[in-house]
Amino acid sequence: MKHKVTFLPQNVTVEVDEAEYPYGDHGKPGSILDIALENGISLEHNCGGNCACTTCHVVVRSGEGNLSEMQEDEEDKLDQAPGLTPYSRLGCQSVVRGDVTVEIPEI
Repeated sequence: MKHKVTFLPQNVTVEVDEAEYPYGDHGKPGSILDIALENGISLEHNCGGNCACTTCHVVVRSGEGNLSEMQEDEEDKLDQAPGLTPYSRLGCQSVVRGDVTVEIPEI
C-alpha cells in the first residue's frame, strides 16, 4: 500500500510503499525517521532511532491517525523534547500507515 509523507518546512512530499519497509535500520521499520533518511531528508537521530533521545522530534500537522499508536516509552521520552506540542511524536517510533504531514522543528 502506498502513502504520501510530506516534510515541512522543506515542503518535500515522498511516496512510500509499505511493502518496501524497512528502508534502513533507523528506528522502527517504516517510521518517519526511516522514510526521511531513505529520501535524503535530514532528521537528527543521535541515539540511532532507539527511543533513547528526542532529536528526531516531529510535529504532526495532518494525518495523525495514519501513524502507529504511541507507546509508553515514546510518551515518556517526549516529555523531554524542546518545543513539545500535543501533536509531537518521535520520528523513530512513528510508523506510517497512511498519508501524513510532519514538521521538523528548528532546534
